[in-house]
Amino acid sequence: MGQVLHKFKKHRKKRRHSWSSDDDHETEDMEMHVVRYKPDGLDALCRLTKFTRKELQHMYRGFKQECPNGIVSEDTFKGIYAQFFPQGDSSQYAHYVFKSFDHDQSGSLSFEDFVVGLSILSRGSLNEKLQWAFHLYDINGDGYITKDEMHNIVNSIYDLMGRYTEPILEDSTTREHVERVFERLDQNKDGVVTLEEFMDSLSKDEEIAKAMTMFDTKL
Repeated sequence: MGQVLHKFKKHRKKRRHSWSSDDDHETEDMEMHVVRYKPDGLDALCRLTKFTRKELQHMYRGFKQECPNGIVSEDTFKGIYAQFFPQGDSSQYAHYVFKSFDHDQSGSLSFEDFVVGLSILSRGSLNEKLQWAFHLYDINGDGYITKDEMHNIVNSIYDLMGRYTEPILEDSTTREHVERVFERLDQNKDGVVTLEEFMDSLSKDEEIAKAMTMFDTKL
């Protein structure tokens, strides 16, 4: 996600000078209205996130260049991911990350949605990041991770990595890996992993923590 943010900043630098000052202010006022981005909203975002006021202002300028209507659709989100992972198919993984940011299931992300999620991933505590990872794996949002859900996420990560996945894994190998990890996460052997089991296992089992950290590098 840091790469996604960098893209927003790059677009801001590249296109900023192509606008007149009046057009810039007019467009900014219009888009600030679309995403309800007012000074009091900025202060609220400072409290909700771990970004400074200045950082949020820079992020917003980049955000509006990439998304002039003030929202990110899932297709736009997938397109951004695809640019950074051209060696593989990032669409399914981007779909899962998008869902984790889209808390109200509206099908689009506002600037607020984006920076709150980014704050957790880039500057959140270990517990905050682990909770976010749990919700990513809990695809249907029922409070449990099933073996199939874990397999779907892991597969999407390998698809995203494409030819850089070493060694190249067959589906049967991926399933064996998921089986081993899931067995150690499912402490009471009831076939699902709860948030408590997920957090406890990763805090006590260094091998599992490393495995999940590998997956987390693409979050």
